[in-house]
Amino acid sequence: RVHVTILCMPRALDELEAEVGRCYEGEPTWEVMRELQPTIRACSLPSEPFLRLIEANRIDQRISEYATWADLKHYCVHSADPVGRLVLGVLGRAEPDLVALSDDVCTGLQLVNFLQDVPRDLALGRVYLPADDRARFGVTELERPSPELRALLEFEADRARGLLASGDELGRRLGGGRVGRAVALFARG
Repeated sequence: RVHVTILCMPRALDELEAEVGRCYEGEPTWEVMRELQPTIRACSLPSEPFLRLIEANRIDQRISEYATWADLKHYCVHSADPVGRLVLGVLGRAEPDLVALSDDVCTGLQLVNFLQDVPRDLALGRVYLPADDRARFGVTELERPSPELRALLEFEADRARGLLASGDELGRRLGGGRVGRAVALFARG
């Protein structure tokens, strides 16, 4: 049954991509997409973030481990950053400097998620700690605590913390207020 589900996923993603297209040109057939279409139109949301999220799911089907930080960051550009871009679109604030800050925050949040889920991801056959970072810290196994693993996790947490620091500026740039404070607090974890 799991094998069948995996084989069906590419087709489901193709169907979802077609539904996203129909949100922009035509009428979607899926109820959830019919519900989404008025928001897309009212907020002039671009299709790119939706398509990147779909591509993230395709990447998950092809790649289970990342060699470098650049490779993992490329994945986050698809899996995390589009969420912030959509939020900014709903807020009517898609200025490039805000998008860059939002991308940092979303990538940082994705990294925190990866760090929290190392055992769960391993059970699913996934490793989101870059191989070059693991080698740098001498981590040969992720299943057991070790000083090397702790040092690696601290390094990755510092990377995430640096990215999340953009949340304060993003919150200020959104004008403070309720939305700005919410964004800044969310970025603090």
